[in-house]
Amino acid sequence: MDKKLRVLLLNGSPKTNGNTMVAVNEMVRVFEDEGVEAEVVHVGNRDIRGCVSCNSCSKSGKCVFDDIVNELAPKFEAADGMVVASPVYYASANATLIACLDRLFYSSHFDRTMKVGASIVVARRGGCSATFDELNKYFTISGMPVASSQYWNSIHGRTPGQASKDLEGLQTMRVLARNMTFLMKSIALGKEQFGLPQQEEHEWTHFIND
Repeated sequence: MDKKLRVLLLNGSPKTNGNTMVAVNEMVRVFEDEGVEAEVVHVGNRDIRGCVSCNSCSKSGKCVFDDIVNELAPKFEAADGMVVASPVYYASANATLIACLDRLFYSSHFDRTMKVGASIVVARRGGCSATFDELNKYFTISGMPVASSQYWNSIHGRTPGQASKDLEGLQTMRVLARNMTFLMKSIALGKEQFGLPQQEEHEWTHFIND
């Protein structure tokens, strides 16, 4: 396998150097040690509006709002994996990150099959599981295998930098990065030998028929 693997990491926190970044950096160090190219993009501090369901992207291939979402699309397409990181707000992900992901996944039409996805969540105390589940849904609707770790991908901290004291959380991030690297390498080798899984034309079934 000659191609260098790439991972795109989205920091969904409005704080570029907060506890979410502690978790992201722990993964980046492992990726770099494993020879994986890692790019971190901060989206939680950007002005990103939500999808308005105009469907103009079905014709143009990009979102009608020409902001960071359209900048992320080619990075996502070129990547072998994506990590989405968010603080927990009211047992949910940061709304700015969700707006970004909604538009990114909906407006970009390239095949995401077998790109590896992973989400990581950061909280003072509770809400991690709900947020973790929320973020993983973007991967599981897109044919993307989801990387796992030794525990749910969460880390805890309240004040900036406090997550660096959560030793189990940090270890969970390192294990996740190693497992994700293994998955990406395995999939790359599998694609060389077997190609991608056979795809069927999507059957669109609606609950209400006129």
